[in-house]
Amino acid sequence: MSEQHDTMMYPTIEELLGRTDSKFRLVTLGALRACQINSYFGQLGDGLGAMVPPQVLTLSRKPLSIAFEEIASDKIIATDPPEVEEADALLSAMIPTGEASLAPAESGGVDPDEADLDPAS
Repeated sequence: MSEQHDTMMYPTIEELLGRTDSKFRLVTLGALRACQINSYFGQLGDGLGAMVPPQVLTLSRKPLSIAFEEIASDKIIATDPPEVEEADALLSAMIPTGEASLAPAESGGVDPDEADLDPAS
């Protein structure tokens, strides 16, 4: 006999909010997992097998519903990304632009507006 639910949505929002620390984390986690599930279903015919299949048995066909059922059954848990030190984050954000002297023109250096930033010339 099939299980009857009291609401239109299963799992309930209250149950899902109990699994995460905020509604924003729930939305983000559900959306990311739904994208992964959608990609999994999209590549099934290609035989690639690179994506993780749904982790629950369900009658749902919509990726977001499947993602919410996975969250409700504790198959998908939100984790924080590893902390990156501020100096490492700044270094990885910098984009090399070539070498140019940025000394003021009065001191005999090159004016930044006239500096040749193209390393090939």
